[in-house]
Amino acid sequence: MNSLIIKRVIDEANYMVDTKQTVREIAKIFNVSKSTVHKDLHERLVDIDAVLYEQIDSILKYHIDIRHIRGGESTKKKYKKST
Repeated sequence: MNSLIIKRVIDEANYMVDTKQTVREIAKIFNVSKSTVHKDLHERLVDIDAVLYEQIDSILKYHIDIRHIRGGESTKKKYKKST
């Protein structure tokens, strides 16, 4: 694996651990696609740093658990703006 990719994966992972931001938000910050961030954090990170992967995995699972709440809040804001 390319050293630039390894550095990006570790930077993304550390950023997610520090800020608890979503994959979409991290993708915007690192200027890559959300698919790339997901692949970095879900597939590549386990080969690079297993301990950091465990932390990221728990954050990603938390985001999955609350996504229906965030979606509802987003829809509520959307319709509040239009009225």
